[in-house]
Amino acid sequence: MTPRVTNVVFDCLDLDVVGAFWGALLGMRETCREDDWLDLEPLGADGPLLSFQLVPEHKTIKNRLHLDLDVPDIHVAGERAAELGASPNGEPMGDPDHPFRVWRDPEGNEFCFTTQR
Repeated sequence: MTPRVTNVVFDCLDLDVVGAFWGALLGMRETCREDDWLDLEPLGADGPLLSFQLVPEHKTIKNRLHLDLDVPDIHVAGERAAELGASPNGEPMGDPDHPFRVWRDPEGNEFCFTTQR
């Protein structure tokens, strides 16, 4: 039996802020809401749900898992992410023809904009 990934879950302090940020950034709507849990639409047709779980503690160290988001232009995507509340974490890196840049969502969770594909 091979397990299937059903959810990619972010721990967070504020479901409204983090859910709204990721929903707006990815153009995904909320599909389920409970007191301590929020789901957005699946990542792709048969993909896992992007979910958020309310926790009492702040993020304190670097993520061990993050999302890479493929975009045509990391600078344009970064401007939009900043308008939504994200902040850059360093300068663009990698191959100049296919750079990537690390960003942080409003609660500090890292993600990358890439142009690898």
